[in-house]
Amino acid sequence: MIKLRKLLNILLSLSAILAVVLITLGVTKIIKIVNSEETGVSIPILINSTTESTTYTEPIVYHTEQLAASELADSYWRPLPEIAEADVKTPEHFEVKGLYVGTCSNIDYAIELCKNSELNAVVINLKQEYGIPFKTKNETAREIGYVWDAYDIDKVIKKCHENNVRVIGRVVCFNDSLAAEHFPKRAITDASGNVVRFSNEGNNPFLSPYNSENWDYLIDIALEGVEHGVDEIQFDYVRFPAGSTKNKAKPYYGEEGQTPTKAEAVNRFLQEARIRIQDTYGIPVSADIFGIVLTSELDAGIIGQDFATLGMTGVDSCCPMLYPSHYALGTMLAGHVFKTPDKEPYLIVYSVLHECRSTYVQPGFTAMRPYLQAFTASYIGKGNYIEYGYREINAQIKAIHDVGIYEFILWDPKFSYPKGNYDGNMSVPTD
Repeated sequence: MIKLRKLLNILLSLSAILAVVLITLGVTKIIKIVNSEETGVSIPILINSTTESTTYTEPIVYHTEQLAASELADSYWRPLPEIAEADVKTPEHFEVKGLYVGTCSNIDYAIELCKNSELNAVVINLKQEYGIPFKTKNETAREIGYVWDAYDIDKVIKKCHENNVRVIGRVVCFNDSLAAEHFPKRAITDASGNVVRFSNEGNNPFLSPYNSENWDYLIDIALEGVEHGVDEIQFDYVRFPAGSTKNKAKPYYGEEGQTPTKAEAVNRFLQEARIRIQDTYGIPVSADIFGIVLTSELDAGIIGQDFATLGMTGVDSCCPMLYPSHYALGTMLAGHVFKTPDKEPYLIVYSVLHECRSTYVQPGFTAMRPYLQAFTASYIGKGNYIEYGYREINAQIKAIHDVGIYEFILWDPKFSYPKGNYDGNMSVPTD
């Protein structure tokens, strides 16, 4: 009897130990699942079953990926590139206060402005609408025949870095009439395959954002800039053409219901570029967009720049062009009618950003880095514009500060930037 009791006690002890082990394993598994949900990272979870087979969760979702997967997009183009989550290089966001310098003919003056003001970055052209202004090795660009030697990219980047100036490489994307002429199958066409020309785009053809060969070409040029040492890649003209076509030709993008939307095409390009550049090399990717799409869904649909979803593509920053001169006479924003928007640089910039603030303050949304007007828009007609000097530029900087944004890029294609601190301080010194 005594032996039987001892045996029973031993069995009970073993059962208790086994129960503790099983409970511990169960809690550990629950913790792992909860942690994976909180971080948004899909972790392979082993499912206990009577068989020896292993079941896993859905394929990896990168922490930079904010948009839902699309079977239509995957079948129309190709699945997004995959790299191991552990290998994703997330760059630390840099608060840019920059100016556009184009092909670098005034790079010394730009550096001096940066050294004596709040400015800390320059935007140089890696690719323009009509070609590549440095000695690229890109075979496609050389085949098109629009490569020229406007500046020495290595010397420019070296000089900027020696003076603690950040270099952003700008790549003009789908507004490329020369490439569209050279590769008509990669241009926007009508249903019969004839290349379409767009009245508002200089009666020129446009590369199609639906064509993934165009994506590869643009990303390859960007990666060449990365090899030379640029600190960031900025894609411009990531859009479809605006306005009507010449001779009333109708662009054809595919059968309805079987073709992704224009916005999905633009977003998909940015997602792929982000993975292949930003996630792979840790070099930030940014995108320039029209300022009007921040407040007009109609315009956003026409050119394929859907602000709410484009900002969720995982790119490092979004650069809306908030030039007061680009808004129509009589524009209404936030209950205010702007009879001549160009004459109200502070209020137009403030109103646009205030109007769409609920969109860009969402968790996961890209950083906002507006392009600001640093040029005089005399082309809009006498009485509709004012001269833009330091005060008008600085008024726009104060406007973005007043909505909680502290980075920007100044745009003047003529490079006539006045000297100043560019800090948004509008106070006037008195005796």
